[in-house]
Amino acid sequence: MKLIHYTCAAAKVFDDEQARGVTGRVLIGKLDGASHFCMRSFEIKPGGHTPRHAHAWEYEIFFHSGEAQVYINGELLSAGPGTALYVAPDEEHQIRNAGKETLIVVCLIPAGAPEL
Repeated sequence: MKLIHYTCAAAKVFDDEQARGVTGRVLIGKLDGASHFCMRSFEIKPGGHTPRHAHAWEYEIFFHSGEAQVYINGELLSAGPGTALYVAPDEEHQIRNAGKETLIVVCLIPAGAPEL
């Protein structure tokens, strides 16, 4: 068993042209013995964004706080607290902070995918 506050997990900062103002954390992953999924959190500063990308695995995202603009396969969607998003394999996607506070999301990826 593991019980952890997300801010206690090691942080990795992404801040370049592809990903701006993003802090990622592995909350539960392979080092914890999780053999099927990895749970991660991302904090995205106002004006920040994840890279626009696609990958071969599905991806589930829960929007905890803040306001987001989600790009998925050429469509722009809005997401806020309490919203969940499913991204199918090979769908191009990106998350942008569309608000004035830090956007916090939690996501699940399958084991074997890069954890961060």
